[in-house]
Amino acid sequence: MYRGVILCFRGQGTLNAFQRGTWCLMRRYVRSVRSEDDIKNFITDNTEIVSSQSLTPEISLRLFTPTCRFWTERPELWPFPDPYWAIYWPGGQALARKVLDLGCGCGASAIAAKLTGASHVVANDIDPIAAVATKINCELNDLDPLPCVTDNMIGSKPDDWDLILLGDMFYDEDLADRLHKWLQTCITAHGTQVLIGDPGRAQFESHDIRKLLHKLAHFELPDSVKEENYGLTNSTVWCYNYKPDL
Repeated sequence: MYRGVILCFRGQGTLNAFQRGTWCLMRRYVRSVRSEDDIKNFITDNTEIVSSQSLTPEISLRLFTPTCRFWTERPELWPFPDPYWAIYWPGGQALARKVLDLGCGCGASAIAAKLTGASHVVANDIDPIAAVATKINCELNDLDPLPCVTDNMIGSKPDDWDLILLGDMFYDEDLADRLHKWLQTCITAHGTQVLIGDPGRAQFESHDIRKLLHKLAHFELPDSVKEENYGLTNSTVWCYNYKPDL
């Protein structure tokens, strides 16, 4: 199932039958969940603690591994929507004041920001399960739970963030367009710095936003991450160079 997730969730711009079916299953499941503890127990039972084989071995995360049930289980049995929070995406592995981790997934970039001294860090993901996963991963790294916002912040009135982190968010053309517009608004309103981690996905490389980015760092991905991500071998951190008209 994990390999199917990689292909389906980051390789297509529209929902397929599997994704739509998974979303319906998730809503039925969430209605039956009585507490956040139920979700925590599900995550704990169906993931493993991973603290190596990534670009940030100092951070421990609960993720899918080959020994987990849903690595090979039939996708229709998965009870949640897209499990971005169970995968440490290669773009996010290249990232880590007042910081927003947009599309946080497992929360790795938010955790890295907090561990390196950021005074205020907020994790954001529209999937409420990602918020629970982020809290679990904070505990694994001896951090108090970080604030997790599940509202869709893209297109909203921007807060005065010093830094916005995005890891592997440019997997869909429409999303890329909306992100580009909103990030420009954040920069114009508050002078926000934006760092983008991406492993060279086609939707990112071909988008107009690339003309406004400056390469800050480049990393070769660990062998296990290369194998999981079908040909992606490197990940790059980009800085937004957009300069608003004043």
